[in-house]
Amino acid sequence: MKTQQIAYLSIGTNQGNRLENLQNAINLIAANIGAIQQIASVYETPSLGFEGADFYNTCIKITTYLSPEKLIKKLLSLEDELGRTRKNKSGYTDRIIDLDILLYNDEIIFSENIIVPHPRMLQRKFVLVPLVEITENILHPTVKKPLNDCLKNCTDTSEISKIKVQLMNPISITEKYKYIAIEGNIGAGKTSLAYKIANQFNTKVVLENFTENPFLTKFYQDKERYAFALEMSFLADRHQQLTDDLAQFELLENCIISDYYLFKSLIFAEITLPKDEYEVYQKMFYLLYKEVTKPDLYVYLYQNTERLLENIKNRGRIYEQNIEAEYLQKIHDGYRNFIEKELNLNVLMIDVSNLDFVNNTEDYQAIIQQINNHIR
Repeated sequence: MKTQQIAYLSIGTNQGNRLENLQNAINLIAANIGAIQQIASVYETPSLGFEGADFYNTCIKITTYLSPEKLIKKLLSLEDELGRTRKNKSGYTDRIIDLDILLYNDEIIFSENIIVPHPRMLQRKFVLVPLVEITENILHPTVKKPLNDCLKNCTDTSEISKIKVQLMNPISITEKYKYIAIEGNIGAGKTSLAYKIANQFNTKVVLENFTENPFLTKFYQDKERYAFALEMSFLADRHQQLTDDLAQFELLENCIISDYYLFKSLIFAEITLPKDEYEVYQKMFYLLYKEVTKPDLYVYLYQNTERLLENIKNRGRIYEQNIEAEYLQKIHDGYRNFIEKELNLNVLMIDVSNLDFVNNTEDYQAIIQQINNHIR
């Protein structure tokens, strides 16, 4: 699994509504690049190297999965989205937005498309002042001095003044929701997505312990014989796990991401059990279901059957290889009926049939953006 990297970015603007430009840039960075950890104050400085309107500048600290090369590419794309036009002439000009990478971990990078640390950051007070505000003790990777000392030694004599208005950090998923359940058919990618979200936002993740169920392999070999034992054991395990973990969550006041919700037990039981056994199972289920905390957000990942079968084949679990398309369709129908009837759940359905959110960062960020923008 990819690990998150820490980067410091500079944001500047001297056209239009400058505060709005900065805030829009921060919003897009949060939605498309990574979580924003800190935002410096806004500072006003004169244009440097050309005659133009005064700039508003700030710096932010982010965590991201993007490599430096992909990060700079994405920043340039966001500049275009925010309305920046690039003029075919050398030197500095007015710009509605300017996004730069100042630091990327403690790495030193020289490539055709990017140089890190930013080669001119130590000569620019409008960069160092907001950067030192949020990270004064970090060593500059090349000069090996704390950034605070670098600011003291900066030869830039430009006037710089702090603006009283503070930029807002967009509300993150973990602030909006304290318990998110991610559901989907077999092979939809719910565990992978739960892992990625929990890793990005540093939350607790609750994963179903299906591999430890002693009846699972036996069920796929003889469904009629082991169906009831399988479903009852799953129900007991899921209820116990969710009850224990959600109790801990309430104690710690931390966010939880789970790759299942208890109601999946009833959905699968209805498919696998004969009518008389299902009626017994249903009574037991509802006794336990009323005790379980409902998620603040229920995300259902839809994938078409062809893609599900492909995913199942690729992950290579022996006991799943004989799963048929008809069985997967019954599971999806069960989830659809549940979603339509369970009116008290805050449901977000996302079609991931054409997305590769495990290997494609843009696809993953598109899902995060849908969750962020979701209104019940």
